[in-house]
Amino acid sequence: MGNALVDIITKLKDDKVLNTFGLPKGSMTLVDLDTSNYINAETSGVYKQKASGGSAANTIHGLAHMGVETGFIGKVGDDDLGNFFYKDMRNNKITPILFKSINETGRALALISPDSERTFATYLGAAVELSTEDLNSKVFSGYNYLYVEGYLVQDHELLEKALRLAKKSKLKICIDLSSFNIVDQHKEFFLEIIRDYVDILFGNNQEASSLTGEKPEDAVVTLGKMSEIVIVKLGAEGSLIRSEGKTIRIGVRPSKPIDTTGAGDLYAAGFLYGLIHGMPMEKCGQFGAILSGKVIEVNGGKMDESTWENLRREIKTISD
Repeated sequence: MGNALVDIITKLKDDKVLNTFGLPKGSMTLVDLDTSNYINAETSGVYKQKASGGSAANTIHGLAHMGVETGFIGKVGDDDLGNFFYKDMRNNKITPILFKSINETGRALALISPDSERTFATYLGAAVELSTEDLNSKVFSGYNYLYVEGYLVQDHELLEKALRLAKKSKLKICIDLSSFNIVDQHKEFFLEIIRDYVDILFGNNQEASSLTGEKPEDAVVTLGKMSEIVIVKLGAEGSLIRSEGKTIRIGVRPSKPIDTTGAGDLYAAGFLYGLIHGMPMEKCGQFGAILSGKVIEVNGGKMDESTWENLRREIKTISD
């Protein structure tokens, strides 16, 4: 479950536009429709690519390409971008559980700096209108896991109802912290829902430090006392996994990064694929590293089918 957004992948020549619009590099900043259109116009002369996006949607795409039966809960507008999002879900064998709004479909301008770091200027549009009234226990029927992006923390009531319904339906609950500035704004609420609902917690080093005030090695231990499994992603330094009182360090897959969009989302997809198939924590982390290491070699958070075929073959070899 997450914000149903269409990503507009934009390759920047330099970071000037980030400074012009006050966008902290590497973060996600919410903007209004006019600002989104203005940034889009200001970057009209550079390479762009459109893809269905949103953090949770990227993760679900990854799981679907690995052969896992998935669905996606979100809200879109009755417009071209909304239709694009719906068709993309269907084409990738994901069950779209999409509610409609009279407002425009949300979009995320994924601004890619020359050093491959990505900064999001996000107009939520219809996505933010997903409400408590849209959710009931039937939405979660037939599933074993609920994966939620932390961006939904903007609506405390919606997120808590979703977690409550999922827990009642005996789903394992996974949440990704999503962005350090979002964690800073909602720290106490995050800590509350992690303690009460979350079984599997994903975050990067900045997000974990924002939440705990500690270095990653200490933060993963602290958070591991609240949640069954905690993963702290360290970028080029790999990741840390805390489970059953032990911390495991996972390395990275050698790669030539050109765009880090979707790296954390695909790590989660690989990790959850391993977990669903009963793999030990170390292999779950390796699967995450393989998928995240590959997606940063392409523009955007999506990979073509030939790439996925090779990834499935590689992961099967490790699994056997």
